[in-house]
Amino acid sequence: MDDQGAANADTTPERLLDGLRTFGANYTEFTRRFAAWLGLHSTDAVALAEILYAEDKGTPLSPARLSERIGLSSGATTALLNRLEKAGHVVRNREHSDRRIVTLRSSPEVRPQAVTFFGPYTARMQAEISRYTPDQLQDFQGFVTQLSNAMDSLLADEYHALEPGARPGTQEEKG
Repeated sequence: MDDQGAANADTTPERLLDGLRTFGANYTEFTRRFAAWLGLHSTDAVALAEILYAEDKGTPLSPARLSERIGLSSGATTALLNRLEKAGHVVRNREHSDRRIVTLRSSPEVRPQAVTFFGPYTARMQAEISRYTPDQLQDFQGFVTQLSNAMDSLLADEYHALEPGARPGTQEEKG
């Protein structure tokens, strides 16, 4: 069997999903090591990474949006933000015309640390991505978006407010 035939024989939905799961687990490990490097709890580092990423995209988070992104209650997110602010990693701003809206920003001190830590990761990921054509990347983006939408739907429907011991898709509405 030639290299192309071997590659095709190894391309199954199960193998692809396993690769995506492994990538997710590895990303979680990078975040865990970022937490250890900064001396933070892993949940705090996940929140900080979300804040940094949102800033990089030009769409800084509010506390409510951060809460959704990391899966914590409003109260737990407030406590987390208090810890990050006290440690000098996060600043809460009221930069919106509606002064009630709080915007989360990384502190000037933590951004260089994040760039130093994630620099090798970013460079390696960009190098790997650059191996693909724009059409391939567009197809892959569509695929990843569809998988993400399916997961969002599952979390919102079958897995929403799942009680301990209940099975997904069998949760009865409580009245």
